[in-house]
Amino acid sequence: MLKKIVSLFITFMLSHAIFSQSQETSITLETQTGTIAGSIIIADTTKVTPIVLLIAGSGPTDRNGNNPMMTNNSLKMLAEGLSEHGISSLRFDKRGIAESKNAGANEADLRFETYVDDVKSWCDLIKKDSRFNGLIILGHSEGSLIGIMASQDKQVDTFISIAGPGLPAGEVLLKQLQEQSPLAYQMSLPIIEKLEQGELVNNAPEMLHALFRPSVQPYLISWFKYHPQTEIAKLNIPILIIQGTTDIQVSVKDAELLAQSNKQAQKVIIENMNHILKDAEADRTLNIQTYNNSKLPLKEALIPAIVNFINAN
Repeated sequence: MLKKIVSLFITFMLSHAIFSQSQETSITLETQTGTIAGSIIIADTTKVTPIVLLIAGSGPTDRNGNNPMMTNNSLKMLAEGLSEHGISSLRFDKRGIAESKNAGANEADLRFETYVDDVKSWCDLIKKDSRFNGLIILGHSEGSLIGIMASQDKQVDTFISIAGPGLPAGEVLLKQLQEQSPLAYQMSLPIIEKLEQGELVNNAPEMLHALFRPSVQPYLISWFKYHPQTEIAKLNIPILIIQGTTDIQVSVKDAELLAQSNKQAQKVIIENMNHILKDAEADRTLNIQTYNNSKLPLKEALIPAIVNFINAN
């Protein structure tokens, strides 16, 4: 019995020692329009480690994967999970969001390329830091395409897409509208077609104002013109595509399209993982309930899939 107690105590002390070597601190990126705020976790302060730059998805999503309407801490949990395996990470509030609010330019001046440039600037900052020996970009949802384009810069070593669409954003938006509201789909179809052609729309219906308000249309035009399959084909680095089977926003088919577009891509499909990387049923109502559950852990297969890929490359 004494041996068992001693063994448990030693195991606890060793795990505590390893954990105590990790360190999370605030970090900022200065831009022409203001400061972008983030958090960096140094997995092991005693040695050089690889680092993952996490890019959040669409909407007012902060560095932790949350927005004003829901808290799930998916990206925070992802960063902490990687740290437990000796992998550092940096995550940030997008410009205009949370602590990066003051960096937000006028909405009418925002472009998709602005987010790509921000990620490239974070990469520049990381590459100057001698604590890291490998830079991995990980993009979630809309962050996948942002990450793909930023990874075309030669300073990125590997790229990971999680729940990344395989079709242009305009097509994805139409698909989601068709599934949720046939009326909104019919009304949106001619608007999106014009935006895809680079044309502003002056007569969007009032009920669609939130989607197609005049100030957001330049951003949509800049976003809709990029095709994820075309962009990922330009990468010449190891790629990992991860997709959950109960994601109600992005499908397994999207993952297949991305993986087929680049011969260096590996694909991992995780059963019963939804869009916020948690265990969930396919039922839409039950699935969405997980979006506001900060205590629900990440799907257990996710971290090992990422860690194995990083360690192998």
